[in-house]
Amino acid sequence: MNSAIRETRVAETLVDVRNDFPVLSQEINGKPLVYLDSAASAQLPHAVIDAMRHYQENNHANVHRGIHSLSQRATDAYEGARARIATFVGAQSTEEIVFTRGTTEAINLVASSFVEPRLRAGDEILVTQLEHHANIVPWQLLCERTGAKLVVAPINDDGSVSPAAFAALLSERTKMAAFAHTSNALGTVLPAKELTQIAHSRNVPVLIDGAQAVPHGSVDVSTLGCDFFAFSGHKMYGPTGIGCLYGRADRLADMPPWQGGGDMIREVSFDGTTYNEPPYRFEAGTPNIVGAVGLAAAVDYLQAIGPQQIAQYEKELLAYGTELLASISGLRLIGTAPSKAAVMSFIVDGTHPTDVGTLLDQQGVAIRTGHHCAMPVMQRYDIPGTARASLGIYNTKADLDRLADALTVSVNMLTAS
Repeated sequence: MNSAIRETRVAETLVDVRNDFPVLSQEINGKPLVYLDSAASAQLPHAVIDAMRHYQENNHANVHRGIHSLSQRATDAYEGARARIATFVGAQSTEEIVFTRGTTEAINLVASSFVEPRLRAGDEILVTQLEHHANIVPWQLLCERTGAKLVVAPINDDGSVSPAAFAALLSERTKMAAFAHTSNALGTVLPAKELTQIAHSRNVPVLIDGAQAVPHGSVDVSTLGCDFFAFSGHKMYGPTGIGCLYGRADRLADMPPWQGGGDMIREVSFDGTTYNEPPYRFEAGTPNIVGAVGLAAAVDYLQAIGPQQIAQYEKELLAYGTELLASISGLRLIGTAPSKAAVMSFIVDGTHPTDVGTLLDQQGVAIRTGHHCAMPVMQRYDIPGTARASLGIYNTKADLDRLADALTVSVNMLTAS
């Protein structure tokens, strides 16, 4: 098939999915909504909403060990979700998928259960300057408790991370490397597989924050080779309050529980407790069953469209949007790495990002402003924050035209004032 024809068909397929998202049919301030904040939380399609409603209306009960029909149905839905998610990210088995509240909890779990028992004063944890606070603060807390040190790999002016600079900071004291697959603040796609190989060549385990990677294309943890991979449902067209930690089976088997309660045990007495096997060892208490159902429905939805199609479509949108924004006088893009996801961060000369976001909202265009839970990134560029337009599968070139028009109006208003 001719490449131009193929790209046109990809674009037509993705434009059609806009109707799957009911929230997008509304008006904001009298104008059709243009939603450009998917990096914070993506919207939910009918398929996810319907799956969650069906579970709650027909199958809701507590999972595991229930003999009655509703409990068995709920367990099947919950464990079936785990199986579909394992396939989606390329895990070797369902035992490698731990349900969490999201990426943040997954990283905290690894910090507390895997890294802390292995850490001593003077040891080091390596991260990058691009990280979300969720991949900084848990390690800082761990360092405070143990006397370890957080080491930071720098980013280049374009927002990229140099593998050589990363490698130079690894040492015999490095006990963990943790980095984003894709930056939420700039959209930079890191060379995750290469960085993992570099760390493993020094016998350093790797955790990848994959929250911003899973919505935008194919992710295969076996190909990446990482020890841990964390992601959240609400970034990938699923519900909030649910996410997953992929952990290599041998790593999870060596980790103690990090929370105690029901379901993470085999036997309990006042003389002692025998813990369950992974992944249940790390899932204390009644889980977010409906969240798992919704997340699995989001996985099915993304797979039905096709991760490669999504990546190609968003690549075209990013190129189009970047060209539009670059043509606006007084606007400067922040983060121009050669490899990027569909995120455009920018500042307008002499204007606080919040003012830009407020004026855009008045025109029905929703973007995010501020530091995006990535203050060190903003400090790197010596700016208070950015305005960020982040794209999803429901966005179109017409949305980007609306963004550019609204920005032009806003810049003119701010300049005149």
